[in-house]
Amino acid sequence: MLEKVQRRFTRMIPAVRNLPYEQRLAKLHLWTLEDRRVRADIIEVYKVIHGLSTVDFGCFFEFCHHDRTRGHSLKLHKNRVLTDLRRHFFSERIVNIWNSLDEDVVSAPSINSLKNKLNKLYKDESFPGLCKSA
Repeated sequence: MLEKVQRRFTRMIPAVRNLPYEQRLAKLHLWTLEDRRVRADIIEVYKVIHGLSTVDFGCFFEFCHHDRTRGHSLKLHKNRVLTDLRRHFFSERIVNIWNSLDEDVVSAPSINSLKNKLNKLYKDESFPGLCKSA
């Protein structure tokens, strides 16, 4: 529903009015609102894990302690969720996305570095949770 607002807004710009929504976004260098939320969630998890937030890591997450996990060294444990309400909580919806990121991204030396890496993933269309058909 919120995405409709951005769709309508981009149609008001004369230069891109007649283009399909995805092309309007690309031409205007905009993210879909869903992708912006995912990006903000990733940045917040990075801050929590690296102690750059006042949020206590242990309240929301725990690291996955399995030796057999693939991927990066900061994988989060995925809890079993039984209700749709819980499934959409920040601490639940972000785990799969965070765990799908590369080691290079999650171990970025700074927030700005992380943002640059996420922007590059978005530009390369390999951003986790990328909305193709918003």
